[in-house]
Amino acid sequence: MKVLVINCGSSSLKFQLIDSESEQCLAKGLCERIGLDGSMTYAPEGGEKVKKAIDMPDHTEAIRLVLEALTNPGTGVVKSLDEIGAVGHRVVHGGEKFAKSVVISEEVLAAVEECNDLAPLHNPANLIGINACKELMPDTPMVGVFDTAFHQTMPEEAYMYGLPYEYYQKYRIRRYGFHGTSHSYVSARAAEVLGRSYEELKIIVCHLGNGASVSAVKNGKCVDTSMGLTPLEGLIMGTRSGDIDPAIIEFIAHKEGRSIDDIMAVLNKKSGVLGLSGNLSSDFRDLEDGYNRGDAGAARAMKTYCYHVAKYIGAYTAAMNGVDVICFTAGIGENAPLVRNLVCGYLGYLGVELDQDANRKRGEDIVITTPGSRTAVMVIPTNEELAIARETVRLVG
Repeated sequence: MKVLVINCGSSSLKFQLIDSESEQCLAKGLCERIGLDGSMTYAPEGGEKVKKAIDMPDHTEAIRLVLEALTNPGTGVVKSLDEIGAVGHRVVHGGEKFAKSVVISEEVLAAVEECNDLAPLHNPANLIGINACKELMPDTPMVGVFDTAFHQTMPEEAYMYGLPYEYYQKYRIRRYGFHGTSHSYVSARAAEVLGRSYEELKIIVCHLGNGASVSAVKNGKCVDTSMGLTPLEGLIMGTRSGDIDPAIIEFIAHKEGRSIDDIMAVLNKKSGVLGLSGNLSSDFRDLEDGYNRGDAGAARAMKTYCYHVAKYIGAYTAAMNGVDVICFTAGIGENAPLVRNLVCGYLGYLGVELDQDANRKRGEDIVITTPGSRTAVMVIPTNEELAIARETVRLVG
């Protein structure tokens, strides 16, 4: 079966077409600036990547252009849409309603819409993508794969906040966590690479990208994760603050005469390593260059970031009463040896001994600790699209 995987943002749309039997990506691409001066990138397997400016007034038009590209007689990878057996959609927030992936129905769409206020930047866009596909491919089964689903196995003591219980009862205010598809894929893949039983391992996954989160996976189930009600909590990120004293919001608002919305915009878009570096960059390639040349802002951002990652690893080691494997994944986790080196510098108490030659490698599943290291540290490239395709086939195949 060929599965089209859709990841829809408010003004963008990423896609891959995957052959579920070979698990090969047949084509992938990105539609950007939907509703503005848009562009589309399309790359068939073994072919040339092409990017062109193109008018996309809405997501339905973007989906139409994606389907045209996939079936194009010259550069397409299928002869007709009949070859696409199903569509898998990434959905960011499923609240407590969805603990696993589901075939999309009208009831499911209504339930996802009820979660919109928990993820106002993401869920409405996800719904737009689903409805656009339904309009253009009405007879093709569709599956929703939720970022929050993997974390629904957390025990109550891990997901509750120290707030009046009535806020949980009325509004379901609790820790949900995100990047669940990645955490699930990477933790299971680590066990597979090591040749060990997933159900017998204690694994910490560090998903480090522009958005970043850490999870504790014990015996194949998530028992804690760093992101909370929203993706703002947890690690310092590219532009997000991560954990702060909540009173800071009131303090800055009073000092600068700004609204809560203003301060939240600062916490989401102007903080993180961007803010710590003195607005040098939110891109870790720039920060690593700055760190190596002695730039004070870059060094401050890198050191603070890695310290916080190491603190979460320590916390989740305690939560699971031990750890067997620590995994790094996502854009930074997979491609920043300096970050891994700085983080692992705090992990001597776990008997971590980095193999510096292995740590410099990129793009492969690899153990980066020495044979004598008491705790294994691995780099596992994430593949959320493949995980979504697998879930889709499991439900409709």
